Amino acid sequence: MKPNFDLYKNIDKSSHLIFNEKGSFKVFYFNNLTEENQLFQHDLSNNYIQLYFSIHKHCKVAFNMEHCAIDLSTGNSSMVYFKDEKMKILFNLAPKSELIGILISIEYFHSLFTIEGNFLFNFSSFKTGKPIIEPKEMNTSISLILNQLTTKQLNQSLRPVYIKGKVYELLSYYFSTTSENETENCPYIASEETITKIKNAKEIIIEEMNNPPSLDELAKKVGLNIKKLKNDFKEFYGVPVFTFLLNYKMELAKKLLLEQQLNVNEVALNLGYSNSSHFIAAFKRKYGTTPKQFAKS
Repeated sequence: MKPNFDLYKNIDKSSHLIFNEKGSFKVFYFNNLTEENQLFQHDLSNNYIQLYFSIHKHCKVAFNMEHCAIDLSTGNSSMVYFKDEKMKILFNLAPKSELIGILISIEYFHSLFTIEGNFLFNFSSFKTGKPIIEPKEMNTSISLILNQLTTKQLNQSLRPVYIKGKVYELLSYYFSTTSENETENCPYIASEETITKIKNAKEIIIEEMNNPPSLDELAKKVGLNIKKLKNDFKEFYGVPVFTFLLNYKMELAKKLLLEQQLNVNEVALNLGYSNSSHFIAAFKRKYGTTPKQFAKS
């Protein structure tokens, strides 16, 4: 039984496609800030190696049929390859989930992993046309790169160069066969325990965004001193704690304005602003337009 494709929003030209260079690769970023599952689709007309990384919560990615799918939970990834040139990719994103997808054309993938005709990667399955689905646990280095990829604040003209560089860095870690210790791969953040605490800090400020704790209170809640919380949070997410929270609120504001069609006062209330004028000013500083103008456009 074929899926009802009408339920899936097309993302060919949406903000979820954050990088698209013909002949090389595409990068998708999904961040479902709503309380409901979100469904998206993307049509392919060429062969791609597909890499998917679940940053938070549960995501499902299907290929042409809903039953032909991979399930990803927090911290898991999967490499996927099908010989079909034409394909519909179906994304099913749970509430509060985050997913990154990197689609690399077969030709470009070959060029990345060969030196003077010598393959650095086993292409036997690609040559015979066999499907590939290889799940993989994400390590600390990959988690760090993924978070930098989506949260680093840059001039818009420099962002494509930054994303491309981060994808190369990500691929080098993803396909590395080294058994080096994680602390050697990721010198900036000392341990998995620290990263767990940093992620916990992120969850706390999101859950309590209407009345967020101070840095001192947040540090005590997650078991870090303030200096380490500030430094490691910025290293992992690319921005300071409260800049991250502000960016999160503004992204949520856009979704509430467009997808739930709330008015400016309702959005301000949902985001914890006691005065809608404060929300309007913050939105305009971030996007250069008022919430009302954004909703109309």
